[in-house]
Amino acid sequence: MATIKHFEDIEAWKTARELTVTVYRLTEQGAFAKDFGLKDQIRRAAVSVMSNIAEGFESQTQAQFVRYLGHAKASAGEVRSQLYVALDIKYLTKEQFDQAFDLADKAVRQVARFMAYLESHPEPRRVSEEQAEYTV
Repeated sequence: MATIKHFEDIEAWKTARELTVTVYRLTEQGAFAKDFGLKDQIRRAAVSVMSNIAEGFESQTQAQFVRYLGHAKASAGEVRSQLYVALDIKYLTKEQFDQAFDLADKAVRQVARFMAYLESHPEPRRVSEEQAEYTV
């Protein structure tokens, strides 16, 4: 089993980071760039996925971590929903939609699996107060 010492090592966080970059790039183009409401909302949701994973990892307890992971999963769902809006009003091509949707869906699945793992295993030992460490 691998030990996660930094949130940057979490696969779901890596996927969320990729999703965020993708969302930012897509929302810089064409009519999407001018729709400040939707652009801001989908960007905030994408950033929220990776931020909640990081914040949860740095939290005090495993229960808090799982709660933050739940927020991350919900934000990834929000991104997926907003991608449908962008597709329906022709801000995105089907190919652009599929690429971003697949990343958001992958993040949801990774977070859900991580939550299930943490919920089925006892609180991990911590090396020190400064360095949280999770074995997965």
